[in-house]
Amino acid sequence: MLIPVAGYSVQGGFPSPADDFLEGKLDLNELLITRPAATFYVRYEGESMIGAGFHSGDILVVDRAENPQHGDIVVAVVDGEMTCKRLYNRSGTIRLDAEHPDFPSIEFEEGSELIIWGVVTASVKRLKATRKA
Repeated sequence: MLIPVAGYSVQGGFPSPADDFLEGKLDLNELLITRPAATFYVRYEGESMIGAGFHSGDILVVDRAENPQHGDIVVAVVDGEMTCKRLYNRSGTIRLDAEHPDFPSIEFEEGSELIIWGVVTASVKRLKATRKA
């Protein structure tokens, strides 16, 4: 579904005069997805990535074709359990770091299995629940 897009930015400081025109229509799939065949959505639950701005209920956009790099936020399977963490990959050390001080990093030992499903490229969050009439 295409939604109208205002042809101006909204100021975070003092209000500015509003222009009375629309820039056009916006399809969120076009905005958020580069490779549709390799992209999926997943609902995030938990608190371990709150420092990255992720809250329970957010929808993560995950690109499976993106090559995971050091510092990327990834959706991964670790020893059969799915998780979302920031990838650390330096000097032969690979780990998954939480973005909350109360959650430990996931470090890998011999025999551990890590499968990266994809790189998180965007998140969608609802700030207020909608009400049905």
